[in-house]
Amino acid sequence: MKTRTKRQAAMVAGFVAYFAALWYLWYTPVIYPLKIFVVLLHEVSHALALWVTGGEVASITLNALQGGATYGRGGIPLITLSAGYLGSLGLGALLVMGAQTRRVSPRVLLGVVGGVVLALTLLFIRNAFGFGFGLLFGTGLVVAARQLPVAWSKWTLVVLGLTSVLYAILDIKSDILDRPELRSDAAMLAELTGVPTQVWGVVWITVACVAAVALVRWTLRRA
Repeated sequence: MKTRTKRQAAMVAGFVAYFAALWYLWYTPVIYPLKIFVVLLHEVSHALALWVTGGEVASITLNALQGGATYGRGGIPLITLSAGYLGSLGLGALLVMGAQTRRVSPRVLLGVVGGVVLALTLLFIRNAFGFGFGLLFGTGLVVAARQLPVAWSKWTLVVLGLTSVLYAILDIKSDILDRPELRSDAAMLAELTGVPTQVWGVVWITVACVAAVALVRWTLRRA
């Protein structure tokens, strides 16, 4: 029991240190590729929701200013518009959880993530910046999966996942609660439903924070 408590304490300390470093380096080039990767997860979440609700995905774009767009037709707007922030948070949580599973090697999972990024890039990304980023980042993950030790592959997955979880929360606050006048997913949803932009922001950030706390608790139980 004492050993498990020490592992949990070390994990909490690691989470705190990581989030502190992420916050400190947030506007530096060190974190920039991770932020674009999370934007990709955001847009992929829109695309998945569009596909699941019977729509058709035409293309995805990513830009150097950490923005993106998913183009398609059909689907259920209430679901597809809600899927971006919450979907990227969910995908991030799956990366963290997948890194800790004993059924699949972290190296294999990291390689799969890289392969999926490459496939999505080839199939759907149609602008130069997004295409170049997808090829480089996806290839980098595949190479890392082949070269890194298992422990490093595991922590690479954890870093990708935790960044996505944190970025989703910060983005909801920045894009919706702090600047409701922006043309965000919540603003478009407000036009569709009549429910104010800030209300959607509050709902989404509440769900995101609850999910983040649940993820940390799940991780600690497995320590």
